[in-house]
Amino acid sequence: MKRTLFATTMLGAMALSFTASAQGLFDMNAPLVGKDAGALMVRARAVGVLPGDSNSSISAIGGHVGASQTAVPELDFSYFFTDHLATELILATSQHTLQAKGTAVGSFDVGTVWALPPTLTLQYHFLPHEAFSPYVGAGLNGTLWYGEKPSAPVTHFNVGNSWGPAFQVGFDYNFAGRWFLNMDAKYILMNVAAHVDALNTTVRAHDQLNPVLLGAGIGYRF
Repeated sequence: MKRTLFATTMLGAMALSFTASAQGLFDMNAPLVGKDAGALMVRARAVGVLPGDSNSSISAIGGHVGASQTAVPELDFSYFFTDHLATELILATSQHTLQAKGTAVGSFDVGTVWALPPTLTLQYHFLPHEAFSPYVGAGLNGTLWYGEKPSAPVTHFNVGNSWGPAFQVGFDYNFAGRWFLNMDAKYILMNVAAHVDALNTTVRAHDQLNPVLLGAGIGYRF
């Protein structure tokens, strides 16, 4: 599944590049444009979502919480207020399997759930007019959990939405005209609470997911 998602994203990026070429936009001999005030950059990335699962707990039956890693396609938009300052909004959704581990009744899958984690950051771009342009950023993440699907012996579970700070570091590489390669890493502080109904009882679970998001992709500057 992970390989399929990565391949789909990269094929999509290649198709986007081919379309631009057909319209005369993808020109390897075009001068590099860099970044400056008023620019809008749109990127398509493949992102690995790596939950940290630190400091988790489960009431009544003990144990701790685990969430699966996954890979998803992601779309983001960056607008430059000045040559150096930009804001970025990322849009993606990912599915995770939740587990209860080391409890008094053993370890078991709680079920699967989807996360929708729009993240808005303010970035500082160090070398906006150079081909290689690193940046750092900080901002806010809000995560909406939806589509819960329990696994036996769980009959129902609900994951509460969360808010937390996000931090990032990355770079753009302006390789031709308005086209950029991108690599990006984000760290999100995410406290999650859940109610789980299983074995004729209801337990509360808490987890500091604190995921790391590792992304790579291609962008176009308008």
